[in-house]
Amino acid sequence: MKSIRRSNGNLASRLALGLTLGAVLLSFAVPVQAAAPAAEPKEGKKSSVININSADTTQLSLLPRIGPSVAQRIVDYRKKNGSFKTTDDLMLVQGIGEKTYQLIKPYVAVSGESSLKEKVKSSKTKDKKGGKAKESKAAKEPAG
Repeated sequence: MKSIRRSNGNLASRLALGLTLGAVLLSFAVPVQAAAPAAEPKEGKKSSVININSADTTQLSLLPRIGPSVAQRIVDYRKKNGSFKTTDDLMLVQGIGEKTYQLIKPYVAVSGESSLKEKVKSSKTKDKKGGKAKESKAAKEPAG
């Protein structure tokens, strides 16, 4: 009976040790994202950006895939919750998911002046619309 208790106790302590070590190793495996590079221009070029903490709806609408309604949600979110700490916080706004964020990421900052002056066209959106329009016209002409 004594040996059974000892082996069960030993098994429990080994299991606890294994779980603890696993948690420690897992904590090192989680990548940490730095917020600063998102606000810096890419490749050393001075690019145009929008300061999401000071921009109005008109300026925010210049971002790719951001229309007036999503721009208003960004302003409303900022009024309710305070300034954005990082550009990643934009994904907390309804209507901005991972894909949209990846498109606007090079054009947004949390500090400095807004320097973007015209609407940024998303190449994906442009290609899809252009491609569909050409295909539908081409499909209708031979059939007619």
